[in-house]
Amino acid sequence: MGLREAASRLLEGRHGRLGAAALRAALVDLYEFWLGRAATAAGADAGDPRVALVAVGGLGRRELVPFADLDLVLLHNGHRGVGELAEALWYPLWDAGVGLDHAVRTPGEALSVAAEDLRTALGLLDVRHIAGDPELASRLAGSAREQWRRTARKRLPELAGAARERWERTGEVAQSAEPDLKHGRGGLRDLALLDSLSVAQLVDRPGEEVRAARALLLDVRTELRRELRRGRDVLAAADAGPVAAELGFADRFALARALSGAGRTVAYALDLALRSTVDTPRLFGRRPVRTPLDDGVVLHGEQVALARDAVPAKEPALLLRVAASSARSGKPIAQGTLRTLAAAAPELRTPWPKPARDALTELLGAGEGLVDAVEALDRSGLWARLFPEWGAVRDLPPREPTHAWTVDRHLVRACVEAAGLAGTVSRPDLLLLAALLHDIGKGRGTDHSELGAAIAAQVAHRIGLSEVDAGRVSAVVRHHLLLPHTATRRDIAEPATVHRVATTLDGDVVVLELLHALAIADARATGPGVWTGWKAGLLGELVSRCTADMRGTPPAQEPIEPAHRELIAEAVRSGLGQVRITAEGEVATVLLAVPAAAELLTPAAGVLALNSLEVHAASLGAHDGGRIGVFTASPKFGSLPDQTLLREQFARAVAGGRALAAQLAAKERDYGAAASTAVPRALWFDDEADGADTVVLELRAPDRLGLLHRVAGALREAGAEVRWAKAVTLGGTVVDSFAIAPGSGLPDGEWRGRVERAALLAAAGAPVVRDRPRPE
Repeated sequence: MGLREAASRLLEGRHGRLGAAALRAALVDLYEFWLGRAATAAGADAGDPRVALVAVGGLGRRELVPFADLDLVLLHNGHRGVGELAEALWYPLWDAGVGLDHAVRTPGEALSVAAEDLRTALGLLDVRHIAGDPELASRLAGSAREQWRRTARKRLPELAGAARERWERTGEVAQSAEPDLKHGRGGLRDLALLDSLSVAQLVDRPGEEVRAARALLLDVRTELRRELRRGRDVLAAADAGPVAAELGFADRFALARALSGAGRTVAYALDLALRSTVDTPRLFGRRPVRTPLDDGVVLHGEQVALARDAVPAKEPALLLRVAASSARSGKPIAQGTLRTLAAAAPELRTPWPKPARDALTELLGAGEGLVDAVEALDRSGLWARLFPEWGAVRDLPPREPTHAWTVDRHLVRACVEAAGLAGTVSRPDLLLLAALLHDIGKGRGTDHSELGAAIAAQVAHRIGLSEVDAGRVSAVVRHHLLLPHTATRRDIAEPATVHRVATTLDGDVVVLELLHALAIADARATGPGVWTGWKAGLLGELVSRCTADMRGTPPAQEPIEPAHRELIAEAVRSGLGQVRITAEGEVATVLLAVPAAAELLTPAAGVLALNSLEVHAASLGAHDGGRIGVFTASPKFGSLPDQTLLREQFARAVAGGRALAAQLAAKERDYGAAASTAVPRALWFDDEADGADTVVLELRAPDRLGLLHRVAGALREAGAEVRWAKAVTLGGTVVDSFAIAPGSGLPDGEWRGRVERAALLAAAGAPVVRDRPRPE
């Protein structure tokens, strides 16, 4: 049986499925047996003192995961036929499809390379004999470790710098929605760095918590590769479910929470190790300089520490001053200080004194330094003393596909972003507290905004805010999604929409400005590409209109723009669909006009989809015998289509000469889009659009090419008149909102049922049923 077939049998579990750890052990045994036999056949006899085959990397550590490359070194002491022997070893591995990183060296050559190349030096710490002379392998292993102990301290800055560059590229394992198990901060590469510092006798061996984190990371990496049948180390959300099931977790979210905790454990352990070895300079007998930072707080060398005269037991706010000083300076809190505070700091009683509130505001407004300061307090149990509610969101994975962080990290990142917006609001202290708490209600199986508002009110009273300010913080948490949802899913030019928002906020302009700033911070802290210029413009316009409404000066209705009148006139004169495109950055405004008797939304949405334009908003209007649609759209990839080509396609579609449904279906097949099993949902909203007979239908469905075209056609066939439409994409889900009015005299309930069924069938991909509503 060949090597590949034997490995495949282990993965498939033909003789009983092995657990992750047992599978790794079996793979190690398999490769050791195969390599030993191949080495003997090639001439690397155990009694020959001139040659030895050794393993480094995963095989050297006995941590071999499926589809891993082998790191092998053929050692020799001047063996003349070592080249032929190497070829006899390497070629069968290549033929078997095994990835191979190989070298042929004498022990002296290996040590010389290690002296210059950090990666080689770290790799040689895992040297393990596979075949040939064991003494030759043992001498290299001992010499490599001794060389590392002698030179490690001088090479630590290089080691730390390389690690930080890697973290910049790969992000973190902890609090990441799709962690890189090997290269991410807190991953398996960082465990290897901890091991190397331990070998150099610069830090103690990792403790039980770190060993448990290593086991989990290895098990997840093993099951991920077994599931995918290829080498991959990034745990995507789509792959996490089967991995979680194999490892006995309730679901992928439970696995994600455990992984986040493991990543935090490893990252924190490595931070402490680097801080004690790399970031703390050797002063050769001189005492570190103590620089005052705040009352009772000093910078001791490169770490934030307690002043000599500080008395933690008598100063409840000292903990917050220490954390704020760390966040402001970007310097870590000394471990001794954290231990002292954990043992001696008294509980802050309700209500907090003003100095404690002021220190909290300083901490939350410190910017990027807040992240590490909160992590240090959280790892020491001190953050939970300040905010016992934090435990419910700690390491809680996001349910929304657009979120890049766990809920607790997202809240901290939102504070960082809010700090940069503090100058735009009249109450930055309330903005920072609302940013910290806006998602605190998640993970409880209920509306997180409502629960979060109640929790925020409790926290606000506990820290000593007035009734008015506590009410404002609670209101901001309760309505933190109101502005972005309204701006992206409703027509903000309609007075009814604006007045509804203003009324919901009880006309409080302070709450409105806080919500505006929080919406920006929330989006920026969610993930890349969530906050866009298009959303910024919509949100700004909505806030401006709401402010005017609250002050009793609603804006006047704007007349139809000259460019719109001109395009409508051209459509009426020619009898053809007309198009005009203007662009600002990546967002385009596409005007499409038709004669009054022609259909507009359905062909427009279809033609834009065929040209890979993602529609964000569409408003429809009529003027002087024609109709116009104003579409806000952006290219999914590439650049905007040629206006002349778009006009020709639209004109043909309006005239019925272009089979849009078939072309969209063909394009969707060409893209190989996977069919979603998610079930579309429809929601109705009354009094959220202008016009006594106008209601809003909100459709939530899996995103697919031409969805707006299909649904618009279905609504038209069901007898609904669409006045405006909005579309927002959330990962693989789209929320399409339509302001519609009935086009027939059917009873309201019957008409809504007909429209809803048509929309849901179209969203699910069923053919549009052309059953026109019966006449009055």
